[in-house]
Amino acid sequence: MIYTKTFDCGLKFAFRRTRSQVAYSALAIRSGTRNEPESFSGIAHMTEHMLFKGTTKRTPQQISNRLEALGGELNAYTAKEETVLYSTVLKEDAAKAVDLLFELAFTSTFPQKELDKERCVVIDEINMYKDSPSECIFEEFERLLFGESPLARPILGTTRSLKKIDSAALLDYVRGNFLPERMCISIVGNFTPQRAEKIARDAIAKYIPADYRPAEPWTRPEPVSVIAPAPVFRQEVAKKNHQINCIIGTTACCYHDPRRMELILLANLLGGPGANSRLNQKLREKNALVYAVDASFTQFADNGSLLIYFGCEKPNLARCITLVHGELAALRDKPLGDRALRAAKKQLLGQMAVSADNGEAQALSMAKAMLVFGEILSDEEVRRRIEAITSDSLRAVAAEVLAEDRLSTLIFK
Repeated sequence: MIYTKTFDCGLKFAFRRTRSQVAYSALAIRSGTRNEPESFSGIAHMTEHMLFKGTTKRTPQQISNRLEALGGELNAYTAKEETVLYSTVLKEDAAKAVDLLFELAFTSTFPQKELDKERCVVIDEINMYKDSPSECIFEEFERLLFGESPLARPILGTTRSLKKIDSAALLDYVRGNFLPERMCISIVGNFTPQRAEKIARDAIAKYIPADYRPAEPWTRPEPVSVIAPAPVFRQEVAKKNHQINCIIGTTACCYHDPRRMELILLANLLGGPGANSRLNQKLREKNALVYAVDASFTQFADNGSLLIYFGCEKPNLARCITLVHGELAALRDKPLGDRALRAAKKQLLGQMAVSADNGEAQALSMAKAMLVFGEILSDEEVRRRIEAITSDSLRAVAAEVLAEDRLSTLIFK
């Protein structure tokens, strides 16, 4: 059972009890690439790096040592719509871990000397990323797909934009975005909900003024059933790589579209992690044209994307593209049989159950769900929604989202 609530300051809380001796916590902040000033592309990611470079209480070395000395771990990531700090410790150290997450979020100092050093690290990260075409092709596809939206911007920023960021810019960014009403703390551990809530309350009392109230209370977004228009393009970029990298994709359902469950199932059926996915069977197992092929469905607050990626030898490119379009056409035009649909649902539910058995994954997904939906669906409700998918509803979503005239292609060759 998952226990949730929203504190008076607007900060959300979620807890799930386990039998493990390890406790996991995640502080998710609704502050990512789409929240950046256009002139400071990459500032969200740079902020994440700089959170570890000193607080009003600790030096960078003391921050690193705080949990590692206990055998624990501290980490963070930045995405298009959120920044997340998370930790893993023994259950008796959970309060120390949560306190540290709040300390980083609310009292980081962003010293200019450390920023000058860290900027070089991030620029090196950008250059390493550019050297990996199988990764940077996704960034380029999103730039073309999302156009003028902030979602089109690279998470890492650019060398030019990073050079504009100083300590004052980071402080301004944090003051405007790291607000309690834009946060959720999630905890997964072997103790009572009351103990978990006390851990969260103690951190809130220490770092957030008692009289703080959000200027605008959070409201649950209304369901939508409109998919953002998809700019259609076919581009080839000369990379002079040994392998051809290709993405075929389009815009898709957002978080608040009830049809997102159908799209989750479709993406898993097409190119999920299972070796029995349609595209893996067709392109790799049957025809030996690729080493890897996958389909990914990514959701955002007002948009989404469904992307199919594969890498192949140059002579195999045309055949691979033809086979991918053939599989998409089959899903658009022919309803899935009852037996195949039951198998697809069973596989997805099994994968979700295996993933949910990981405490860290639970903490991360719970925190994000609270930010996006203001609630966490029970395992039973998730199962009910997946079981409610019919062959007709699946085909209808495929026909709309994966319509041939909506599909774009980007090739690195």
